[in-house]
Amino acid sequence: MGESRASGAAGPAGTLLTTSAELSVLLTAVRRGRVLTVTGRFREPRSLLVRDIARRLASNFCDGSAVIAVRRDGSVRELVDALGCLPGMPFLPCGTANAASWLAERDMLLVLDDCDRLAPRTLEWLRALLTVAPGLRVLAAGRSPLAVGQGRVHRL
Repeated sequence: MGESRASGAAGPAGTLLTTSAELSVLLTAVRRGRVLTVTGRFREPRSLLVRDIARRLASNFCDGSAVIAVRRDGSVRELVDALGCLPGMPFLPCGTANAASWLAERDMLLVLDDCDRLAPRTLEWLRALLTVAPGLRVLAAGRSPLAVGQGRVHRL
């Protein structure tokens, strides 16, 4: 079986511990499902895997994929600010008053790296967002599953 290779913004290329068959299952799960969380004890393998999946699937979504590394307080404001400032992506301008209505019209993959830092209000916002945004898919990486409703979990 082959290996998945990751490269890009996270740093130098690394080898992931995912076989080709596992990667194929994950790619299909993201395309067909609404929420997929990659869990595991160590941050780097999770991060490499979700970034690799986002890179591979970006062309499957009209609006591409947006990778957000949750860094500060995990607030809704942090997510909206990060979306508004991604280079080269057709995202909302910084300061848009209603990000949920803007995202409701998108066909995109939203990747949340280090989702354990998300605030409870942000999780509520994501739950509401998933109900109004049929074209939105969420791929998250964290120690525990993203608590936004029914979704698949892949443990590393």
